Amino acid sequence: YRVLPSSSEGFGVAEKIVLLTFISAVILMAILGNLLVMVAVCRDRQLRKIKTNYFIVSLAFADLLVSVLVMPFGAIELVQDNWIYGEMFCLVRTSLDVLLTTASILHLCCISLDRYYAICCQPLVYRNKMTPLRIAVMLGGCWVIPTFISFLPIMQGWNSIGIIDLIQQRQFNKASNSTYCIFMVNKPYAITCSVVAFYIPFLLMVLAYYRIYVTAREHAHQIQVLQRAGAPTDGRQHHPDQHSTHRMKTETKAAKTLCIIMGCFCLCWAPFFVTNIVDPFINYTVPGKLWTAFLWLGYINSGLNPFLYAFLNKSFRRAFLIILCCGDERYRRPSILGQTVPCSTTTINGSTHVLR
Repeated sequence: YRVLPSSSEGFGVAEKIVLLTFISAVILMAILGNLLVMVAVCRDRQLRKIKTNYFIVSLAFADLLVSVLVMPFGAIELVQDNWIYGEMFCLVRTSLDVLLTTASILHLCCISLDRYYAICCQPLVYRNKMTPLRIAVMLGGCWVIPTFISFLPIMQGWNSIGIIDLIQQRQFNKASNSTYCIFMVNKPYAITCSVVAFYIPFLLMVLAYYRIYVTAREHAHQIQVLQRAGAPTDGRQHHPDQHSTHRMKTETKAAKTLCIIMGCFCLCWAPFFVTNIVDPFINYTVPGKLWTAFLWLGYINSGLNPFLYAFLNKSFRRAFLIILCCGDERYRRPSILGQTVPCSTTTINGSTHVLR
């Protein structure tokens, strides 16, 4: 991670107004969206029963903290082209930035692993893998692991070993008499931090989603076979076949949704972490404005996930509408007696309650 000075040099008044408007919209979108996700899960009993949603709530909390504790100070420095809060708070703000953005990425990785076991494994395997204790351990890891690449090394100054002179040179601009919150990293820290915060989670997510994609294709083929065979005449067999078809269609849709989320994740964070590793090896010559653009592209991911859930997940969409429409009865979940799909489908392979 690196924050460079002079990222807003040359911006006129009109440009700064446009920039501030855009940043404010991103921050507001992240705050409201993640609050909506947390409130929806807390108020909806059915959403609380789904194991994946524990990860989603924790992810929303991490993204909410990014939008409240990290983005505003970055926006102020970007627009003012000056850091006025002191060196110690600069270290705290930088540590929070690394901690919370890494926690957000690790949560996305855990969600992909949960979906892998839910969709690609048998129900008994999923229940054995995703026990309450294991979920608690995974959630704890999403918050504890980032501290070892954020507060611990940053407060100890491990990231600045060998480049202290360069950092001090860029912390103060004599021409404009401005001070900056500089965070530059040496080669060992850049590699370690990027591998832990992005490349390992990215690899696990790719493997998990690949297996989900393969399983979804197999299920899509099974749906075609069932449709060609026609509906059985035996009433005792018709219900399970309809049940299986619904389950496989749901899992196929879940796989497509997760691919969209994965694509947005890569689009938002890959440019930053690729540059983060390359920059120390090219003598820190990446332009400051490019760094700023990549960093805020990553921040946008913190406000993007809630909207992906709203548009792509029927259960979340219904819960959002109930909250925003003050409990309008039109959006209430239909009575269990009136459902055509058996209630057991909410636990088949752990996937049918992901996307309905």
